[in-house]
Amino acid sequence: MPTYNLRGINVDFPYEAYDCQLVYMEKVIQALQTKSNALLESPTGTGKTLCLLCATLAWRKSLGGFSRGRSERSSQLSSQDPDESSRESQSSKLPTIIYTSRTHSQLRQVIQELKSTNYRPKMVVLGSREQLCIHEKVRSLHGKAQTNACHALCKKRKKHYCAHFSRVSEFLRSNPGLGDEPVDIEDLVNIGRSCGPCPYYLSRELHKVVDILFTPYNYLIDRGYRKTLNIEWQNSVLIFDEAHNLEGLCADAASFDLPSSLLSACISEAKSCVDLSISRRDKSNDKSCKPDNFAILRALLLKLEKRIAEVPIDSKELGFTKPGPYIYELLADLNVTTKTATMLIDIIDEAVLLLEEDANISDDGGQKTKGTVCRLESMGDIFKLIFRDNYSHANNYRVHVQEVEGSTLDAFKGKTSRILSWWCFNPGIAMEEFSRFGVRSIVLTSGTLSPMDSFAEELKLEFPIRLENPHVITENQIWAGVVPAGPSGYAFNSSYRSRDSLEYKQELGNAIVNFARIVPNGLLVFFPSYYLLDQCIGCWKTMGHTNLSNSSTIWERICKHKLPVVEPRQSSLFPMSIEDYMTKLKDKSASGAVFFAVCRGKVSEGLDFADHAGRAVVITGIPFATRTDPKVRLKREYLDEHAQLQQLGQKALTGEEWYSQQASRAVNQAVGRVIRHRHDYGAIIFCDERFSNSNRQSQMSLWMQPHVKCYSKFGDVVFTLTRFFRDGGICGPTKLELTRNSCQGNVESSQPLDKLHSDKLLTTDTSCTVVSVSSPKKRGTSLSHLTEVVPANRSSLTSHKLNIGLKLSSNANLLSHLSTNMQCSFKDAVGSTNYDLSGTKSGQCIAPCSLKKPRLVITGHEQTESFEKSDEPSCSRENSHATSYSTGFLKNEKLQWFNDRSKQNAQDSRRLLESEVKVKIMTSTSIDPKDKEKNSASTASNDEERKGSAFLIQVQEKLTDAEYKEFVSFMKALKSKAMKIGHVLESIARLFSLPDRLPLLHGFKDYIPAKYHSMYDHHVQANQNVAGL
Repeated sequence: MPTYNLRGINVDFPYEAYDCQLVYMEKVIQALQTKSNALLESPTGTGKTLCLLCATLAWRKSLGGFSRGRSERSSQLSSQDPDESSRESQSSKLPTIIYTSRTHSQLRQVIQELKSTNYRPKMVVLGSREQLCIHEKVRSLHGKAQTNACHALCKKRKKHYCAHFSRVSEFLRSNPGLGDEPVDIEDLVNIGRSCGPCPYYLSRELHKVVDILFTPYNYLIDRGYRKTLNIEWQNSVLIFDEAHNLEGLCADAASFDLPSSLLSACISEAKSCVDLSISRRDKSNDKSCKPDNFAILRALLLKLEKRIAEVPIDSKELGFTKPGPYIYELLADLNVTTKTATMLIDIIDEAVLLLEEDANISDDGGQKTKGTVCRLESMGDIFKLIFRDNYSHANNYRVHVQEVEGSTLDAFKGKTSRILSWWCFNPGIAMEEFSRFGVRSIVLTSGTLSPMDSFAEELKLEFPIRLENPHVITENQIWAGVVPAGPSGYAFNSSYRSRDSLEYKQELGNAIVNFARIVPNGLLVFFPSYYLLDQCIGCWKTMGHTNLSNSSTIWERICKHKLPVVEPRQSSLFPMSIEDYMTKLKDKSASGAVFFAVCRGKVSEGLDFADHAGRAVVITGIPFATRTDPKVRLKREYLDEHAQLQQLGQKALTGEEWYSQQASRAVNQAVGRVIRHRHDYGAIIFCDERFSNSNRQSQMSLWMQPHVKCYSKFGDVVFTLTRFFRDGGICGPTKLELTRNSCQGNVESSQPLDKLHSDKLLTTDTSCTVVSVSSPKKRGTSLSHLTEVVPANRSSLTSHKLNIGLKLSSNANLLSHLSTNMQCSFKDAVGSTNYDLSGTKSGQCIAPCSLKKPRLVITGHEQTESFEKSDEPSCSRENSHATSYSTGFLKNEKLQWFNDRSKQNAQDSRRLLESEVKVKIMTSTSIDPKDKEKNSASTASNDEERKGSAFLIQVQEKLTDAEYKEFVSFMKALKSKAMKIGHVLESIARLFSLPDRLPLLHGFKDYIPAKYHSMYDHHVQANQNVAGL
């Protein structure tokens, strides 16, 4: 296992680390050593979690050994050897690492990463009773009912004592090594079921002595839960992984909404408490039951309901808004103050307990197996929130009352009800508490933190250490482009001004039909909102071609190529939709599946659409929050007010900046669903003209910015995207089997084998030439230091293309065919001339880049025409349909340019072949000039030319356009003696050193004089060492 020395710390890493991983780990160690906070962004697939664990644990290990073999605090182990006790005491003073993530499923992945390292700190993961309880009756309950039932059973004086709880202490004493090896929630549950101790209390006891604690971060942000933890906060390290939505969670945890339906339910429950307490007092003469207290509670809630109803609301859109401290004025009218609030909260707790006891006891005195929902519990949490800080943070809040239409699920169906809200607009309140606790460092990390300035400003913390890491992929593993207009030239803009227009929806639908054909396997399409998602799909299901009565709808044309799945609004239905999507991906009746989802939805959050599950993501617009939404409007006003109060020269986040950057962060999060690991590849398609704005692109994740290209024409998008997936589909490791299967299927078709291979070769060659018309020049990126890494989609290449070249090498006239049939091959690449006019703005499109028969639509600003390949050779009908190209974006001028380009390529090919065959002649000094003339006329020379022709075909097959030009320039330079042969051999060896080009690397040696073989072998070996072959 490699060891890296970073800032004096030896870090054991399971693999050879990329440069960006070393930079990331160095930043983590720097933050811990300097007691600083860090904001670290590293794209998904760069090994962020593994780097974070290794760097943090290496730093912790450098301070002292891990607390292995301990299950209790050293202060309690008085019987130990004094020296051992001293070491334990020293170990207990070392920093505790608290590693948090959003969910337990994400923590499960983190613990799997920990298992792959050399580090074995004392650890445990915290979970809820719902996840960990193994008591037969308690585990069937939920919420407060489950908590209270657990507490009751853990009291020794109770008749029904929990046997699992009683075994915890004994188990920890006899198993002090628990937690020395990584354990997950499931492991704790299995231990409890097999050995008897309660998994919940095992984790609660063990967390007091661990080196690293894993927990969902809402356990720390929620003040009530945090108080139940026994953590030594002083000098601890707090890590928030997947922290991109941390600010929103902090603000929500400090806010509340009180709808009329909830308040009515609380009033009803208070009335039930009065009745229950009277009944119990009469039956058992229980004086502890005080119905008067519950009657006071009910009366207070009735007054609050009346007070909220009397709030004047002049505008339904604006509602009623007051500064945060107004909440205390409102409650003071009800005689609820700081002094009386504690008593009120105690009464609510008693009421909750009374209701749960009644709900969990059946008529025969037994325990019910199903818990109940107690709404008064929520009311108690609201009062605790309001009075927790003695008004200190009230200015960061706003009081808002709004009228809404009653939900179909409550008693206010069809009626107008009101919601009282107390919204926190300073998420930094929660984070400031950790600073007061004396936390050493707070590290926030995610794949999508950009834009970072607003993130840091919102949390009100100083982050002196920041990092925006590049990706570990290379530029030929990603296609990223802005598509400002659709197939017929109508602009893409999802703003409210144009999103409801029929033309926009039709244009977007036609574009997605194109992408559904081009993109193999899984396609993700993200909309800015559920509203636009529903509107577009509804439109596509009814809209066909306006000039053809029997034409299929846009939706039907999408379904022809991709089986659709739509993200549901109800979270309970989401797991079924994911399962449906994965099933449809495997369906052989289509080329994959398409998932229609929304930004900020569940699909865009944390799901892994790696490899074939997500080959492309389409962003249909910028997901701005609704400006008129009261919470959004008040947040913007709050930020603008605070920005004006800032001193001159101090930077402050304005409402507009926050509004824009929130939308950008949601886009970055959705984009992160594709390209999930080092060997993945995919496309990112921005279908909104506003993404071409430089300011908008500057808010994209830094790793993506160098790859984004703006296209002026939809046809250019089609060509470049087609080439990208044709290369990726053949070269990508996950496509290998699909390619072979598709090839075998085609071989069994009625076409002759030689013709089939010829068509494929010509299509592949000329398509690259077509795409080069609009292909961007390579730009320098921050990944330049990773250029020696073999691209993922070139590391495991199928030999199919090579086999094609070898079969065709037997044809002595192949080079002449390549010259005379170049125009014919172009037709094969873009589709034959047998077509049906689809009508104005129909948006017909190009076929996917699988190895099926190729198709292309020629699209224009006024109309779109679909060309599909027929059974006849397209070149035999070339003249009869030549005018068909005049309607598309490839005008006659461009077609003529391409024909000229094709002829020029053919001429270059001949000259190159001559150069290749003459390499020996030019460089050899042992051949007599007379012998040269004899050899050129001999049969052996003809064979050599045919061999050179076949080799040339392979070179054109394997190299990109730019590389092919480079190869030609090397051969010309050698012929003109402009370069030394050593330099030429070194350059060509480098050009042919990728795994799929090894036949070229070895085959080129046949054209080199024997005396230069050793020099060439030296360059070959040097390049293979660099490439890791």
